[in-house]
Amino acid sequence: MSIEVEEIALPEALERAHADAVAQNLSYAGGVSPPEAWQLVQQGAAVLVDVRSAEERKFVGHVPDSLHVPWATGTALTRNPRFVRELEAKVAKAGGKEAVVLLLCRSGKRSALAAEAAAKAGFTRVFNVREGFEGEIDAHQHRGVADGWRFHGLPWVQD
Repeated sequence: MSIEVEEIALPEALERAHADAVAQNLSYAGGVSPPEAWQLVQQGAAVLVDVRSAEERKFVGHVPDSLHVPWATGTALTRNPRFVRELEAKVAKAGGKEAVVLLLCRSGKRSALAAEAAAKAGFTRVFNVREGFEGEIDAHQHRGVADGWRFHGLPWVQD
């Protein structure tokens, strides 16, 4: 006897991101741009989780109403061994491991690692927010000049 599982359709941006992820052989569901991430959050189609340290959120800024689960902690950015458990607890109301989760860090690198760990732990629809909050560092050692959440003029606040 086989049980049929209803396939829930993802928004178009996430379908494209997932197709790209499959083509790139990524272990997680894919990556989206900051504007796509904001649109998905505004539509209630995804949960945004900031994986930067508490210090980064406080001193650099953060997206209003985003959840926070640090991938690494402290100024030395020591890997958080409870990351997956904390992520699962934070997104439980949104659907747990089946929720559409968008992970955001400074430049998109740590959030990609966090997405890999979450996918390995059974999260089926976890996406990386490419470019991150501040974007890539440029030739002059500056961030936010060419990409990132703030560069795109998306909402953020600072404590």
